[in-house]
Amino acid sequence: MLDHVETHSLPRTAAFFDLDKTVIAKSSTLTFSKSFYQGGLINRRAVLRTAYTQFIFLAGGADHDQMERMREYLSALCKGWNQQQVKEIVAETLHDLIDPIIYDEAASLIEEHHLAGRDVVIVSTSGAEVVEPIGELLGADRVVATRMVVGEDGCFTGEIEYYAYGPTKAEAVRQLAVSEGYDLERCYAYSDSATDLPMLESVGHPYAVNPDRTLRREALTRDWPILDFNRPVRLKQRVRKLPVPPRPALVAAAAVGAAAATAGLVWYASKRRALAT
Repeated sequence: MLDHVETHSLPRTAAFFDLDKTVIAKSSTLTFSKSFYQGGLINRRAVLRTAYTQFIFLAGGADHDQMERMREYLSALCKGWNQQQVKEIVAETLHDLIDPIIYDEAASLIEEHHLAGRDVVIVSTSGAEVVEPIGELLGADRVVATRMVVGEDGCFTGEIEYYAYGPTKAEAVRQLAVSEGYDLERCYAYSDSATDLPMLESVGHPYAVNPDRTLRREALTRDWPILDFNRPVRLKQRVRKLPVPPRPALVAAAAVGAAAATAGLVWYASKRRALAT
């Protein structure tokens, strides 16, 4: 069980959740590939490639190099897409595609944190156009997600404005702690990937969920709890044990400041230099 219910005399706290393979059973972005194909945004070859990428992602997770390749591929793929069309496609297919792959265990944890008075924040590398509707579906209070640059014509330029990955996730968490008054020592974080170690290290209660091999090893070494989620279920089919109080409207917190984006770019540059040597 989680800690006791928060009281007004204590600093605010939050639970930070990675999304893919932590809250939902697949990659949130790649799950929409068929819908993007039907909407005319991608061709059949791209659908097959994203299906293969999804398989690799599910089979063994994605390390830094794979995530970098996926980022470059998706950035190039969505160049020229109309942002509003993407939002409309996601809205139309959200319940059919995402609702069935939400982990029951994750949904229960989100409810428990809300009942304990904590904010729930989704922190995902996927694009905001995908993550924000999923966050709303889950009842999250805030979302931190990758943001693509949108040109004057309303289409993606292929450039990234803010990349929520690795240390930038941790920086976003720290900036939210300042702006929202969270006590990070009393906050929680959940992720499946070793790439999220900086975020997990930034809170007092880190949890490894369906961890990849590297994160499992780190969790065992650091004595972090390891959770195995394996029961995807539609939200409307879940049986809630306790009533969940109404939540305020979701707040998109992806624009957490240039410092987070800069940290990610510096980290990526250093990693690429290290790999090149």
